[in-house]
Amino acid sequence: MNLLCFGRERKAKCYNEYLFNEYVFHTEEYGQYKKTYNSGICVKRLTSNKFEVDYYGKFEEVIELQYHNKLNKVFFLFKCYWYDTTDRWIKVHHHHGLVEINTKARLRNVDYVFVFAKQCQQVYYTYTYLFRKDRSRVDWLSIVKTTPKGRVQVIQEGNDKVNTRDNIN
Repeated sequence: MNLLCFGRERKAKCYNEYLFNEYVFHTEEYGQYKKTYNSGICVKRLTSNKFEVDYYGKFEEVIELQYHNKLNKVFFLFKCYWYDTTDRWIKVHHHHGLVEINTKARLRNVDYVFVFAKQCQQVYYTYTYLFRKDRSRVDWLSIVKTTPKGRVQVIQEGNDKVNTRDNIN
C-alpha cells in the first residue's frame, strides 16, 4: 500500500462505467435512464472485533491511477458514498434472508470514500415488500446481491452449498 503513494503519473482518468469480474458498474448519474441498475456497491470489512460487516453504498466515479515505478501497474478506485449500517439504520430479516437499509442515513465525514474496484460486489436496491402496505417506508430499500453477468447460482438438493456456474444458452 505504501508504494501507491509514490510514482503515480500526474494524471488520473475518470470513467462513468467499469467492467470487472463480469460485473458492469455504472455511476448513478450515468445509469439513471438505463434499463438495469448497476450503481449499488457492497464491500466486506472486518471490524476491530474480527466480525465481518457488509458496507453498502452507491458508486459515483471510477478513477484510474497508473504507476510507472516498481509496481508498473494500473489501479482502479471507486469513489462511493456510503449508507450508515449501524443498527438504527439497517434491518436484517434472517427468516427471509433480506437486508433493508434506510437511504436517508448516509455516512458523512468519512475518511474512506474510495475503495479498490476489486473489493466491490454489485448489489441493487429495490423497495421492500412492506412498502406496498406502508407508504411511509419510502426511505427503506431492500438490498439484493447480484451474480456476475452471464452467471447463475445453482443450489444442489440436500446440500446448502451454492455453486456459481456459467450460464449456457
